[in-house]
Amino acid sequence: MSEPVTRTEAENELRRGLLFGLAAYGMWGFFPAYYKLTDTVSADLVVAHRIAWSVLFVGGFLYLRGRWQEVLDVFADPAVLKRLAMSASFISVNWLVFVWAIANEQVLDVSLGYFINPLVSILVGLIVLRERMSKWQYIAVAMAGFAVVLQAVLAGGLPWVSLVLAFSFAGYGYVRKVTPVKATPGLFVETVLLFPIAMGYLLLSLSWGVDALILDDIPVLMALAGTGIVTALPLICFSSAARRLPLFMLGLMQYIAPSIHFLMAVYVWGEPLDQAKLLGFVMIWIALVVFTFDSWRNARNARKAQQQATV
Repeated sequence: MSEPVTRTEAENELRRGLLFGLAAYGMWGFFPAYYKLTDTVSADLVVAHRIAWSVLFVGGFLYLRGRWQEVLDVFADPAVLKRLAMSASFISVNWLVFVWAIANEQVLDVSLGYFINPLVSILVGLIVLRERMSKWQYIAVAMAGFAVVLQAVLAGGLPWVSLVLAFSFAGYGYVRKVTPVKATPGLFVETVLLFPIAMGYLLLSLSWGVDALILDDIPVLMALAGTGIVTALPLICFSSAARRLPLFMLGLMQYIAPSIHFLMAVYVWGEPLDQAKLLGFVMIWIALVVFTFDSWRNARNARKAQQQATV
């Protein structure tokens, strides 16, 4: 029999989980600042580099950790491989729009997209997984939808960057949820599947006379090479946090990254926050408060019911 976990050990694990979670969401929050280093390179080439360097870095990490068998198991399972091919398509769209938006000074739209994402995930669960939503979750999703429509009317167009980021990441999250594979091996296989396309595009760009390898600008080339590390490192921290933290606490922490995006967009890069955008953000924030409170209440009630059942 395994030794019972003491209270001190549980508190230490929780503390480690919080540190890993803060590290993961903090790094994701500062992603726009990192990709400002590569804004002289077109988004398609940045994503191609990100895929290529991620294969190298994540593969090396898994090999050094003795987890190569997990990768081989994935390639031996056609059903899992098919799902990862689908999740790879979602995340590649997400990466491409993300990098493009940063290069085109639309970080506020990036922030809005990741604020909307939890509510879009609820909608995906309702439609695809036939999950049941509470009354307050319906209200939160409806409020978010109204905020998007209102912003489209006031600003004269849909915030397409926000919507593509939110829906592509929600689609990615759904596929990974139903795919029995751990986070880091899954990411490696996804990037391996995308690798031939990325390398083919880089070589094709070279044949067109484009400096796809950016050999004449060493700092930018180093930043592109670093995309492998900045892709994998927060994911590794997130996986460590997910093993140690309650889902509710992890859910609350996901608002750290878009909050950092918002603050940097307004106060560092001076993106204009007009009334339409501000109203949209306020409505989304209210919807997230409603959603978070309802999630907390449901989690509390579930714990009480579990405690009463064990008495």
